[in-house]
Amino acid sequence: MSDHVTGPVGPFEPPCYAVVFTSVRGGDGQGYDETAECLDELVAAVPGFLGMESAGSPGGLGITVGYFRDEEAIKAWRSDPEHRVAQRRGRAEWYESYVLHIAKVERSHGFVRG
Repeated sequence: MSDHVTGPVGPFEPPCYAVVFTSVRGGDGQGYDETAECLDELVAAVPGFLGMESAGSPGGLGITVGYFRDEEAIKAWRSDPEHRVAQRRGRAEWYESYVLHIAKVERSHGFVRG
């Protein structure tokens, strides 16, 4: 299993939004890692972006959760021109399937061993 975090890990002050992207990768993945790295930098610059967590399995299943302050921030990310290009490339080359969920976070708490 691989995973990565971009930005702070919650908890985040509610209300905020979670964008859950669950995918199954296929194909040879050429260019995927470079594109993902570029997108991580782009999303971090979106006003209202709070952070992101991702995990994946060797079989190609991936789950990424992005956290945003409001729906305007989600819309800004969705319409980013470079993100749009990556979306099209994902459907054409990288994903066998994906599902996207957007949920309002009403409570958030956490634990850190320390």
